[in-house]
Order: sequence, then structure tokens, then C-alpha cells
Amino acid sequence: MSGAPRPSLGCVGAPRLLAGLDRAPRLDRVAHLTAHGSLPRLRPDELVDLAEDIDLRGRGGAGFPFARKLRAVMRSARERDGLTAVVVNGSEGEPSCLKDTALLLHAPHLVLDGALLAAAALGAEDVVVAVTREDVEQSVRDAVAERGPAGRRVRVTRLPERFVTGEGTALVSGLNGGAALPSGQKVRTSERGLGGAPTLLSNTETFAQLAVAARLGALDYRASGLPAEPGTTLLTVAGSTVVETPTGTSLAYVLELCGSDAGQGVLVGGYHGRWLPPGSARGAEVSRQSLAALGAVLGAGAVLPLPQDTCPAGEVARVTRWMAKESAGQCGPCVRGLPALADVLEDAVAGGGRAALEAVEARLRVVRGRGACSHPDGTSHFVASALAAFPEEFMDHALGSGCGRRVLGALPLPQDESPERLVVDWTLCKGHGLCVDILPDVVRLDADGYPAQASMPVPGRLRPKALRAVRRCPALALRIQE
Repeated sequence: MSGAPRPSLGCVGAPRLLAGLDRAPRLDRVAHLTAHGSLPRLRPDELVDLAEDIDLRGRGGAGFPFARKLRAVMRSARERDGLTAVVVNGSEGEPSCLKDTALLLHAPHLVLDGALLAAAALGAEDVVVAVTREDVEQSVRDAVAERGPAGRRVRVTRLPERFVTGEGTALVSGLNGGAALPSGQKVRTSERGLGGAPTLLSNTETFAQLAVAARLGALDYRASGLPAEPGTTLLTVAGSTVVETPTGTSLAYVLELCGSDAGQGVLVGGYHGRWLPPGSARGAEVSRQSLAALGAVLGAGAVLPLPQDTCPAGEVARVTRWMAKESAGQCGPCVRGLPALADVLEDAVAGGGRAALEAVEARLRVVRGRGACSHPDGTSHFVASALAAFPEEFMDHALGSGCGRRVLGALPLPQDESPERLVVDWTLCKGHGLCVDILPDVVRLDADGYPAQASMPVPGRLRPKALRAVRRCPALALRIQE
């Protein structure tokens, strides 16, 4: 994606995954070996034992035990001529998460170490790193080239950058030459994945953690973090800073380290995650157990504090609209349900009354549990959690009084690639609202009937409508700016 953000890096305590990055912005092969040392070779049983001893879980969101994945692939391989493959899921369609990007841009060899370690244990011929960003693709290709002959087993494939690309069946479909969309079927990649072979598919950070654990050994790996959840984890805070922290660290401390606080609340787990009220966020630890007790999950490690000076209802409506546009386009709950949910939510935020809020609840019930993949459920949980976390905000907006704050875009969304923007001159704007009638996909009104933002990106396909809005504005308050 053009103009995609590059994360800044931080660390609580001694770094493991990010070791050496205080001395160089990217670790090439020599710098990597200097920081981490050589990689041992493990037998299949040793690799499974290691993953079990450190309770290694997938870091892409589901948290599935890695040892069980290994065993499943080995079992399928014994039944099917021994063919296996390894796939690194380096796609991040989640705009609030940049940890995979950080690893593949700055420490790609650590990820390749973990993937090749697993491939050697499984006897896999194919190792594929699936990415969606051009800069990430180039970094991984450079790392493969730096390994010389040892890197020939690895290929890098770039897939479309969409929210649903990282779903397992979507990723495998894309790698196999099809559309990178969820299949809607319960197909385990451990049984049939890349080229139809049993495939070990896991997240970028998972393979990096495996490479660290192989060097340290289970005992030293467990020296950091909680006894029940050992080691470190990567968090993306506020969509911009990737922090490595031991499990058990105070979430409030991580936020403070990144120059933030609990604000009006904290969204944990990204746009399929849950909102924590400020008090809960301040008392939470970075661990599965702590967050589960608060009704949340760490997911892919996205942590999004909501500042005091932005409108919660408007922020949630904005993200819901984007999530609706990220539909896989394959089932009714995605194609019709999510856009309808975004419509009624925007109606409520714009002052649609109690009936509008009731319509939101009705749409949530219709969408839930009916999708071909997890996207409709995840989006509905995000909205339902927001309604529970900010009930007064949504009620005030629905009844017309609003909160008086503008939508600042605190919840990150992909940058629009269009160089043109629709700009509002606040000294002229009278709130006639004709602009939103012409450009409903670009302009959103606040509770007072004025554009919610002073500058809005205009997709190329909507440029003719933007020009029409400029011409029809009675107050001459609009212009297009490159």
C-alpha cells in the first residue's frame, strides 16, 4: 500500500525478538548472527517438545497451540506420502497491527530461522512467506538472497492487501493461484494446504518466537514472562509503535511507555477485538488470562487507546464502515449485513433517535453467527463492545445532543492512495449539508450538521462527484486540494 506506515520500536526490559535493533535499523545476515548466534537443528520430537515446554501459541489472533499444529501436520504427512509445506503468514490487513511488518522489515532472518527450523524437522520442501506490502516483500527477498544457497528453499509471495487475506483458507487459496478469499469451509491447512500438501501455517511472530526458543532452550526462554504464559510478546500500540514486552507487564505501563494512557477506553485485539473501560485497562496485564477475566482477548496484539478529545461514536462508525467495505463478498451477512449495520450505526450517530439504536441492535443479531468466515462475527462483536463501553455517548448522539467532539481518526485506517482531498473552509461553511448528499462515501456530518472532518480523501472514482459538490456548495466552502 502506497504510503503505508513504518512502525517505531520499543521494548520493556531486555529485547529478544528485537535484539540488535538498537544498533542497526535492519539486521542483515551478519548482524543477525551477531545478535542471536547460530541456529541449532532439532529433530521433529525435539521441536514438538520445545513448543510444548514453552506453551508456544499462535500470535496471529487465534492463539492455537503450536505443538498441536506440528503434530497434526506430521500425522497428515504420514498418511499422504510424507509431503509437507511451511507457510509464514506475514499479511496484516488489520490497520491497527504492525508487528509482523516490524519483524519482516527489521529482523527478517529471525522469522526465516523459525520457518526453516520447522521445515527441516518436517522434511518440508516448500517454505513460503506470504506478504502484502511492497517494502516488506523487498526486505524478505533481500534476506533470502543474503542466505545464499541456504535461502533457495524460501519463496516470497505478495498477495492483495485486504482485511480478510490473512484468514487461513484465504491465504492458502491466494498462494495456490486462486482468489485470496475465505473458502467458507472448515478446511484444516494441516490436512490440505499449499499445493494440497499438509501445511504448517502460522503467524510471523510465532516463527520468530520459535527461533528464539530454539537458541535459548525451554528453561531460559521461561525465565521471562509469566509461569503460565512464558516469554515476551509484541504489541502494536495506537497503530504506530511496536513494543516487545514480557507477559504479565502492566498494560498501563506499556501505554505510558508509548506516551499514552487509558483515555476514554482501550480497544484490545484490533477491529475484531473488545473495548476495555479506562479502569479495567489500567488494571489489566498483558496476558491471555488477565484479559480473558475482563472479557477481552489479546488477538494479534493490537492495543488502541482512545484519546479524550475524539468522538467515540464517530470513531466506531468510521471503522465499521471500513470493515463493511472489506467484505469478502461471498455471503449475505458480509455483502448486505455489514453495510446495513454501518448504515444504521451512522444514522444513530447522526441523531436518528432511539429507533436508530434499536435498529443497530437488530442488525447485530441478524449478522451474528451466519457468516462464511469470522469477519461478520468479528465486526459485530466490535460494534457490540463499543455500545457497551460507551452507552451514554451513543445515546447522546442518537438523541441529537452529541458529544461536541470531532472525529480525529484515532483508530487507524489505511491511508487513501488518492493525492486529492476535499477540504472545508470553516470560515465559510454554513452546514447546508449538500456535500453529504452528493458524496455520502466521503463526507460525514457531526451532530451539529457540519462535516466531521476538515480534510477528506477523495478516491479517484469519486472525483467527478467531488467536483460537483464543490460547484453546488452554496457557501463556496469546499475545494479540492492535491
